[in-house]
Amino acid sequence: MIPISRDHNPFGRDGVGTDDAGAPRFEDLPASLLELIRRNADDDPDGEALLELGGERLTHRELWDRSARVAGGLRAAGVERGDRVAVRYPAGVDWVFAFWGVLMAGGIVVAVNTRSTQPEVEFILGDSGTTVDLAADTPLPDGDPFVVDDLARGDVAAFFYTSGTTGSPKGVPTTHEAFLTNTANVSRCFAIPPDIGAELRTLISVPLFHVTGCNSQLLVATYYGGTSVIMPVLDQATLLASLSQQRISFMVTVPAVYALLLRNPAFETTDTSGVRWVAYGGAPIAPVLVSAIQQAFPNARVSNGYGMTETASLMTVLPHEDAVDHADSVGYAVPSVDLAIEPLDDADPSLGELVARGANVTTEYWQRPQATVDTIIDGWLHTGDIVRVDDAGRIHVVDRIKDIINRGGENVSSIEVESALLAAPGVAEAAVLAVPDDVMGEKVGAVLYGGGEEIDVAAVLASVRESIADFKVPQYVALLDEPLPRNPGGKIVKGRIRESVVWGDPLR
Repeated sequence: MIPISRDHNPFGRDGVGTDDAGAPRFEDLPASLLELIRRNADDDPDGEALLELGGERLTHRELWDRSARVAGGLRAAGVERGDRVAVRYPAGVDWVFAFWGVLMAGGIVVAVNTRSTQPEVEFILGDSGTTVDLAADTPLPDGDPFVVDDLARGDVAAFFYTSGTTGSPKGVPTTHEAFLTNTANVSRCFAIPPDIGAELRTLISVPLFHVTGCNSQLLVATYYGGTSVIMPVLDQATLLASLSQQRISFMVTVPAVYALLLRNPAFETTDTSGVRWVAYGGAPIAPVLVSAIQQAFPNARVSNGYGMTETASLMTVLPHEDAVDHADSVGYAVPSVDLAIEPLDDADPSLGELVARGANVTTEYWQRPQATVDTIIDGWLHTGDIVRVDDAGRIHVVDRIKDIINRGGENVSSIEVESALLAAPGVAEAAVLAVPDDVMGEKVGAVLYGGGEEIDVAAVLASVRESIADFKVPQYVALLDEPLPRNPGGKIVKGRIRESVVWGDPLR
């Protein structure tokens, strides 16, 4: 393992110490997330905390009071310290009330992807041991206000689920310290002034069940005492209008959304002068798009961020100064994270698997001892990403060990999709590959063999839609009249398929 030097890293480490194992962590953080929302309610009770576009607008005091009533309702329903509560509301104020209410009750939030199918939901509810399921059609709990007063940084605050190469989602226990550490990293790496307060207004157009929407936007706004403006459904016209109408100063989304916005004719008349921070991540981005973003938001610092569910969001940040010239990089390690590489071979020590440790990096997968042992070795998280490190210490992601397709920021497990395809009528063999796409970065492609019989593609896709979320369903399908190539061990050789497959037009 070769540590990645911080000699040229622009992010200061003042206030960062190390724990007994040598992992970095901020020395001065609030005791828990609840200290943030309590401080806002006490110091600026009438300041705007939350706005759902087309819905409610709430002050910091109202957010505290409503969340405390949710906590009281949960306690009345039998929720005790450490119980898991699934939150399946769509993006909006109810999701936020539920998130804070579960924490106030002393419970653990289980953030569930609202696009999951029923079998996927049932797996997560069972795996997490959920005691209360706050589904979309379930009213918010309500009761006498209740707030626990002894939460600590090391307590688990939430489970976020991530798909792996096995196709089975894995729960990632995320502590209060991990959440708070990410907010501190965003503050430093995006160069947001500590006293900005109510001027920080973030437009959340990505899902709240993702670490980007929750950790790097909702909680960052709470950290500063600013405002979270939530867009329940992504709509380009509404997003563009909101930039000026809602005085948005901070926005984060995937490159695909920026590409679509900049192509929208309405963008030419959109006032972007108030936007001061623009961040993207989750998918590759072209230098020409970075340049266009900088021109479109002339007063903003533009940054790329890279992270995982397992790291509570950010691991690296590419600052504004490097955004165009090094657009193929995801940047430097954030202050709270040590990075290193496990070289693939001795020939090139700058190329290898990225490993990480720090206070925001998980130490385990929930009830997955083997996955934990395989992935977290001697305190270092093995990310599964193959990276190249340049002379300045910037990280360049060049490949993925894990068989994951990155579709516009949504991680799609190839093996999960292959399993669904193999269960469909007429499919004897299946291989799922990433298909490059100018807007989404990658889309899902499937190569199928019917064992000598003709495959009804429409019937296959109809079957697949019943078992996996819509965004995972292949948009490209290629049919082979011979078995898929395999190595001597019987494993499908995807490299040979990539070299020979010819994709037709997308199916949707």
